[in-house]
Amino acid sequence: MGLGLIRDRKPRRSTRYDRESVYRAHVMLICSAYFASSRRADLAAKKIQRVLDLLPEWLDKWRIAVNVSKTAALLTGSQRNMPDQLRLRGQAVVWNTRVRYLGVHIDRSLRMTPQVDHVIQTSRAARAKLRPILASRLPINTKVAIYKCYIRSRLTYAAPAWYALCSGLQRQRLQAQQNIALRLIAGAGWYVRNDVIARDLGVETIEEFVRRLTRRAFNRADTGPHPSLHNLAPLLDRPTRGYQLPRDLVTETPDDEIV
Repeated sequence: MGLGLIRDRKPRRSTRYDRESVYRAHVMLICSAYFASSRRADLAAKKIQRVLDLLPEWLDKWRIAVNVSKTAALLTGSQRNMPDQLRLRGQAVVWNTRVRYLGVHIDRSLRMTPQVDHVIQTSRAARAKLRPILASRLPINTKVAIYKCYIRSRLTYAAPAWYALCSGLQRQRLQAQQNIALRLIAGAGWYVRNDVIARDLGVETIEEFVRRLTRRAFNRADTGPHPSLHNLAPLLDRPTRGYQLPRDLVTETPDDEIV
């Protein structure tokens, strides 16, 4: 069981989209999540504590055991004073600076820097192991297919959920990993531009690929048979210079300004 107390993005404060005023609490049990929000961190913690107080009865009913020592809480934002300690079955739930849920690393700032670092590290390791193959005389199409299967899949793992939160610098770092791999595949010299290599190999940019994944995911959710998934992560009415949300990847173009 994993738990995260998360203060999410700011709601509207006068005419500016504010990141710091709403606290959101999440409790993840197996593949489920409990959510609570408040403008104050202590109130959000109290709401999630009420959930934890009711949880043992449900766990006992369905005979589910929970390892509380592996349960963690996360409070995002710049607040230094942490709320009261959360407790589950009489045991303290530790406050962490970042948590990992379903393979995605979530940090206090919600800028997804640990997640970007993680996927870059795993993609580099995969590229290093595949280097003899990518630099070999295999057909170009075969090497591109190997890159997409074993390297890009690691670089964009669960990207529709977190890519919109990345800054422009983080997105450049992700794109640089693809540029390195494509240059290795093509055996191109330093004087050949990265966009020329990608065009000749027929490989879209990381951002274009993630936007396509996001569009497909939301379309399947909106048109699927499950009403609970319809209008998932809806767009909010807020200033255009606000921080992006996952569905913004569907409505905006790669050339739009990244805040």
